[in-house]
Amino acid sequence: MNELDPLSDVLRSVRLRGSVFFHVSCRDQWAVWAPKSSEVAPTLMPGAEHVIEYHLFVKGEGWIGVDGEPPLRMREGDIVMLPHGDGHMVSSAPGMQSAPDDDWLFDEMEEARPLPVTYRGSTVELGLLPPEDATTVIVCGFIACDLRPFNPLIHALPRVLHLPAEGVGAWVAPMLEHAASESRARRAGGAALLQRVSEMVFVDGARRYLESLSQDTQGWFAALRDRQVGRAISAMHADPAAPWTLEELGRQVGLSRSALHDRFVALTGMAPMQYLASWRMQCGARLLRESRSSVAAVALEVGYESEAAFSRAFKRATGSPPAGWRRTQLERAGSPGS
Repeated sequence: MNELDPLSDVLRSVRLRGSVFFHVSCRDQWAVWAPKSSEVAPTLMPGAEHVIEYHLFVKGEGWIGVDGEPPLRMREGDIVMLPHGDGHMVSSAPGMQSAPDDDWLFDEMEEARPLPVTYRGSTVELGLLPPEDATTVIVCGFIACDLRPFNPLIHALPRVLHLPAEGVGAWVAPMLEHAASESRARRAGGAALLQRVSEMVFVDGARRYLESLSQDTQGWFAALRDRQVGRAISAMHADPAAPWTLEELGRQVGLSRSALHDRFVALTGMAPMQYLASWRMQCGARLLRESRSSVAAVALEVGYESEAAFSRAFKRATGSPPAGWRRTQLERAGSPGS
């Protein structure tokens, strides 16, 4: 593992799976209600523990409305992500509450992904407007990830993550549009291209959020940026099986035992040894899913001296013993639509 990059470590371990599901053209006054991701996940991404939605405004402008958050104006090239899966309104003007009855669109998903949809006034129909007739064009994607045993990333992200066009890489908009077109044309490899680009959009957004944080921010991202706490997290990620103690971590980062503990808790909300135990569970889950190693071998690889101790800890974290959890994961992976 890369000892200097815990963000990449977490991104690899939580199994990002992304795709673009809607290619939308709009005209006149329009409004689209996007329900909570937990409500649409069983249809769009069966078996996903958590689903994040994002929108790229390819052309034109619009607004994003989330309860409890100020309306967000979107301009051409902007991306917005909803990391916590909040329901939201996408509209031509702020404060709009009505939208066409478009639940039937989900029934069309079996035939076409991304689904081309046009919103025009109070009507919704399949297909895209000619480019010159559309005032707004949006690409809408969904990204699935695991929450358990341990995913510090999702909880550290805001409810609404706005990535203005001027900060978004120049490759994003044309690449997403190209991927959507490839998939819609049923060209070989189009679906895989769409999936990978969608995942890259999320990774790029998480990186940009980390880079944008102020010095007084708290949370897991702030902990990564902190000189001492960030080094302690990197050390644990680099070798989770090592017999870490608070004293040894403090020695490596240049802080006393109590100073490291207090600083770690202040930034992450958890003690260093609690973080280590949680990360070991996440590493164990990845090994159970991706390897054929025995539970005893997995236990040793993540720092447990006995299979029994690992099994007890794993069941506390996931609700299932390791063998049962692995069996469930394999069954989900083999189910249609996974």
